[in-house]
Amino acid sequence: MLNDYICCRMSEKKLLDALSYHADGRPGKIEVISTKPTQTQFDLALAYSPGVAEPCIAIAENVDDVYKYTAKGNLVAVISNGTAVLGLGDIGPEASKPVMEGKGVLFKIFADIDVFDIELNCKDVDHFVETVKAMEPTFGGINLEDIKAPESFEIEERLKEALNIPIMHDDQHGTAIISAAGLINALRLVEKELSEVRIVVNGAGASAIACTKLFVSLGANKKNIVMLDSKGVLRSDRTDLDKYKNQFITDRDLNTLEEALVAADVFVGLSKGNILTPEMILSMAEKPIVFAMANPTPEIDYQLAVATRPDLIMATGRSDYPNQVNNVLGFPFIFRGALDVRATAINEEMKLAAVRAIADLAMQPVPESVMMAYNEKNLSFGPNYIIPKPMDPRLLTTVAPAVAKAAMDSGVAKFPIADWEGYHAELRKRLGIDNDFVNRLMTKAKTKPKRVVFAEADHIRILRAAEIAKRDGICEPILLGNPEAIQKMMDENFIEIPGVQMIDPRKQDDQLKEYGDLLFQKRSRKGLTGFEAEYQMRNRNYFGAMMVENGKADAFISGLTRNYPIALRPALDCIGMVPTTHRVSGMHIMMTKSGPVFFADTTVNIDMDENSVYEMVGLVHDRVKSFQIEPRIALISYSNFGSSTGKYPSMMQKVVKRLHTDRPEILVEGEMQPVYAIDGDLRSRRFPFNKLGDKSANVFIFSGLSSGNAVYQIMRSMGNMESIGPVLLGFKKSVHILHHSSSVREIVNMVALAVGEAQDK
Repeated sequence: MLNDYICCRMSEKKLLDALSYHADGRPGKIEVISTKPTQTQFDLALAYSPGVAEPCIAIAENVDDVYKYTAKGNLVAVISNGTAVLGLGDIGPEASKPVMEGKGVLFKIFADIDVFDIELNCKDVDHFVETVKAMEPTFGGINLEDIKAPESFEIEERLKEALNIPIMHDDQHGTAIISAAGLINALRLVEKELSEVRIVVNGAGASAIACTKLFVSLGANKKNIVMLDSKGVLRSDRTDLDKYKNQFITDRDLNTLEEALVAADVFVGLSKGNILTPEMILSMAEKPIVFAMANPTPEIDYQLAVATRPDLIMATGRSDYPNQVNNVLGFPFIFRGALDVRATAINEEMKLAAVRAIADLAMQPVPESVMMAYNEKNLSFGPNYIIPKPMDPRLLTTVAPAVAKAAMDSGVAKFPIADWEGYHAELRKRLGIDNDFVNRLMTKAKTKPKRVVFAEADHIRILRAAEIAKRDGICEPILLGNPEAIQKMMDENFIEIPGVQMIDPRKQDDQLKEYGDLLFQKRSRKGLTGFEAEYQMRNRNYFGAMMVENGKADAFISGLTRNYPIALRPALDCIGMVPTTHRVSGMHIMMTKSGPVFFADTTVNIDMDENSVYEMVGLVHDRVKSFQIEPRIALISYSNFGSSTGKYPSMMQKVVKRLHTDRPEILVEGEMQPVYAIDGDLRSRRFPFNKLGDKSANVFIFSGLSSGNAVYQIMRSMGNMESIGPVLLGFKKSVHILHHSSSVREIVNMVALAVGEAQDK
């Protein structure tokens, strides 16, 4: 079974990419970081001995203070024994760990919940239960994962009885909650009542039984439900059924799936692929609902199903078809709401509240950002949209409050919420500004993908980035280099870029002549001859830049394997600057926890004069504004508002004075030391006249590379921060030069930024 699954998965997502993703850099997908300062001996004395004794004493006196002084209230354990992992089956606790780490990542990015994944080498129910019970003091909640049925039922039941914190087996209830929300909306569209419809459930494992129980809680009639396992219909005359399956036996004279589906209104599949035939669907009632949720292959192919029954509403477990039943729509937000009120359980009322919140959200107008994220132009409630999309930011602010309120109303909340408006604001803050920034870059690019020419297509990172950019609908890559060598590298590394254009400039005689003539026209009075101009075009950087200048491409990416000036010069010669600009500048974007921060100049100008800094501030301001971010600009020096003399403080003072007069719309101050730029409160107290008030600066302007590049490199390396850049400012068209250490992800981010810029040119 394992080998079959792997072979299936390899056809959809290359094994090499998946393994590299998990192995590159720090192995795995998670880490533990400190939330408090630890830089000094004083800090360490507070963090551990002797300072740590004080919260210990406080908690010993009042155990509920553990939520006040520790991370317990935001800490969930994802626990598995590896007996039912994805479609792989019983592969053991060690092999389940990548899945559990992945679950932790989803908890964090969607709901800002911290996770410890725990893999138990334990199949005995009693041993498993006792082990988890002993962990209760550590965690605010328990997410059980990938435990085979029927043991999973008993484990969850016993833990819910024994523990005083929220417990949920996501394989059961997560799928149940999302499918129930989808079913509610599907029935709304076909105008049928849940209490009246005939439901066929194929599968009798943990997920199937949990789904069916939740349908009943919502109003489905048990008498109208037929459930099947691998041996056929769960009939009252069968003697091989456990107590969980016995809940859904039928007295009807049915034995097979084919018989059960005749005149049925709803099919719910949690079994295996390709067991549902077109003939079976044709036998169903008018306007049938089919939830074929087997992964990776649904019970019936989506295209085949909708072609067979045009009146069908269908959902699957796959992201490449409409109406994906994805557990990530539920569990992060359910636990978020439960943790925020310190719920002692996740009860039926809370699950039903989540169902209704998710269902109702799908009926609301879809934000443009969500449609852009999924490259949809008209996403609205209907047969192809009965469940919200996972990237909808409203899920956190919709589902979590609904769950929290249900916990309060049902009496399991120990810390009720009084200020709902404040709670909503807190949830919005948890979404994270930095992720939103990158998402906005991506969504903007996807609205109108552009042609991006990569001058260094013989580099593996460039090819992987081009593959991702093409696959995600960000751009149409154009690869420069030897096509045979590029293809060989792609084949060796399992890289696929369907329909990609590959060009070897050395073999493009007509274009070499055409582009050479254009360059000669631009540079003939700069000492360049016609022969030299044509010869330059054999250089991929010159050829790629001229493609952009000549309208054969929209954006240019280079620099990964070339020194910065060598990669930059062709773009200056071929494309040039906007008429009002006298110098190109380089800006880096650092992704911090409080949002993106911008640094300039970080790559181009070794030393700058007053006019250059003045001009650069305007360029940076306008570029940051284009990201829908209000720039708060600090000019950085070793002096604070004239406290020291010298060439650079004096220059920065003059620039600020000119900007305040000439461009009062620019919020800029300086000169100042970095600490005053970052700490708005400190700056406001010390220099109350400053125009930034008590807000931290988000744009840092330096007088040249000796400071700007050094600060950016230190932050990137020591702060382990993701960066985007260098973002070149002042070019007529979209041109960007990478640094040698750019990761694949950073290159993709740069491509998205370049495409967005090309859209605006």
